[in-house]
Amino acid sequence: MQKLLVFQSMWAMERRHTDGIERTLEENVEMIANAGFDGISTIWVDRKWVSRVHALVEARGMTAEGQCFPQTVDDLKPVLEIAAEFKLHHLDIQPDVRPRRLQDCIPLLEGWRRLAEEVDFPVYIETHRDRMTTDLFFTLDLLDCFPDLRLLADLSHYLVGREFSSPISEENHALIHRILDNSWAFHGRVASREQVQIEISFPHHKEWLDLFLDWWDYGFKSWSRRAGPDDALAFVCELGPKPYAIAGPDGNDASDRWEEALMMRDRVRDLWDQGAGATKRSS
Repeated sequence: MQKLLVFQSMWAMERRHTDGIERTLEENVEMIANAGFDGISTIWVDRKWVSRVHALVEARGMTAEGQCFPQTVDDLKPVLEIAAEFKLHHLDIQPDVRPRRLQDCIPLLEGWRRLAEEVDFPVYIETHRDRMTTDLFFTLDLLDCFPDLRLLADLSHYLVGREFSSPISEENHALIHRILDNSWAFHGRVASREQVQIEISFPHHKEWLDLFLDWWDYGFKSWSRRAGPDDALAFVCELGPKPYAIAGPDGNDASDRWEEALMMRDRVRDLWDQGAGATKRSS
């Protein structure tokens, strides 16, 4: 049976509070495990760090999303070697290049896809600002070149990047749906047309939370139709620290990001249970 796995971002565990106190890696992993998350998301490029994280995660019955930021085809090789040694659910590529021409992207994507065929875990390309996929239209053009390109959808970047007005037009919904129809994992953050990350617990942000829940629901159902009968979909709660999080005049978060991560986790699990998960159970 298909299932949803909800991860918590290790980057999102950074407090960056004015009191200067940060939890240890061990404390953060324990906190995530005790809260009932299925795994964590962290950078997967330094063998010593990955070894330490993997041991903590595996001991608690969790799994991981690894992130990397290659600039060349060869940059991906050592990351894949580390990921093959320390197993993960999937590897997320943020392509750290900014070509202006599609032709300059093709050899990179072809090279990364060729390398990804040699490993037994999925490798996805993330939609993210200041990366190859920074622009929605450019990424849609990449999909014209590679119709089977497997994306990891962080839709917050496209909403704030394109400044979609509200209510969202059917045309813009269709553009996002095309991204979602190529998406095999998700990063969870809610944006408005002005901010890349807003506080989902604030009542006046409900409009934007509902929009993202609607997009994720579409994406979950799309994934469910494409994926295998026993596959697991990964969703990462990625409510980052300032300056992603909006800070108040005291220099600290305007909301409790950990509580909002728990809120997001519960909402997406409900979304799955009522949508894609329910459809599969009844079929």
